[in-house]
Amino acid sequence: MASIVLKNVSKSFRDSKIIKDVNLSIEDGKCTVLVGPSGCGKSTILRLICGLEEAGDGEIFIGNQCVNDVPPAGRGLAMVFQSYALYPHMTVFENMAFALKVRKLKKDIIEERVHEAAKILKIDHLVDRKPKELSGGQRQRVAIGRAIVRNPYAFLFDEPLSNLDSGLRCQMRYELAKLKEQLRTTMVYVTHDQAEAMTLADKIVVMRDGVVEQEGSPLELYNTPVNTFVAKFIGSSEMNIIAIKFVKNNVEASVFELLSGEKISFRQMVGIKFSKSEKYQLGIRPEDIEIQPDNVVFMENKLSGTVSLSENLGGEGYIHVTLKDGSPISIKAKKNITEQPGDRVCLGIKINRCYLFDEQGNSIFGTERKRSTNIAEESKGKSQENSGYVV
Repeated sequence: MASIVLKNVSKSFRDSKIIKDVNLSIEDGKCTVLVGPSGCGKSTILRLICGLEEAGDGEIFIGNQCVNDVPPAGRGLAMVFQSYALYPHMTVFENMAFALKVRKLKKDIIEERVHEAAKILKIDHLVDRKPKELSGGQRQRVAIGRAIVRNPYAFLFDEPLSNLDSGLRCQMRYELAKLKEQLRTTMVYVTHDQAEAMTLADKIVVMRDGVVEQEGSPLELYNTPVNTFVAKFIGSSEMNIIAIKFVKNNVEASVFELLSGEKISFRQMVGIKFSKSEKYQLGIRPEDIEIQPDNVVFMENKLSGTVSLSENLGGEGYIHVTLKDGSPISIKAKKNITEQPGDRVCLGIKINRCYLFDEQGNSIFGTERKRSTNIAEESKGKSQENSGYVV
């Protein structure tokens, strides 16, 4: 095992700078997941680490060694690609053993490593088959097994599950999570699927346009996103972002207004000054909104709108609502959905779970930060929050 460190790494293709002065530390024995939309540079980072691409600027360290001038074969890494890249004329055993034969290891060592890896991956009964006789999930396990037998310093995974169907992807995600705990080897995992990231990662690195937007544990990024990009990318489904403007401060709260005129009140945050000339954005996760009965009398903190789409998934689902000002908002419902398009609905929100961003999308405060900066106010309003929803 070994740590991996990138110091001020940049990479350009022709006149386009794809990676922009990235500093990144990947801890020894941990799984670091790079996430972001297509074209953000996450796969390029992986290729730079393994040596398939050469860094334009900066240094890459594996352990204590700078590997900028070390060829891929000498870096001690094993990479699993999106495509299985198996040799069709070879059996499972021969595919997994190929790299070891090239290194001219003894036959008994090769057999021991291959059979041990096959047993870990539960494909030991398939070692005599050829790739065409395997399912997609089994082929991906062979590709992973081919990496395991090399006993590398670190594993590099480049969207290994993206070619699988939904059910098989969930199963393989579970198997990879177990494999991670079993091997305890440094892993760098690239994906655009935030569910994979939340399941597998010890640390998530969110990228956009060749820049690291935020890094931290899965729950840290979920609870305290630094901007609206991270807030919308981490979480399923994505956070609702609504334009609001500051109205006033009173003794107990800061009052904001939606374009529709509906008001949202936050207890005043210590040290935070708001301006009527600036624009703000309200962030609410779908699971922190609930449709309220018609007979509930709303005071402040009310939202209302019209159902535009219902997604009934059985035990849960999503209701998509258009607010009075035209803003779309999604609600995660843990029940069978009866609301239909065109229905008028009233929404209760967990005001203590809301987020506030400035016009550029940078976080002003979020759930955890709000609690830590205003303990006195939390205690003062505790009795008002017991119900969870503000109505």
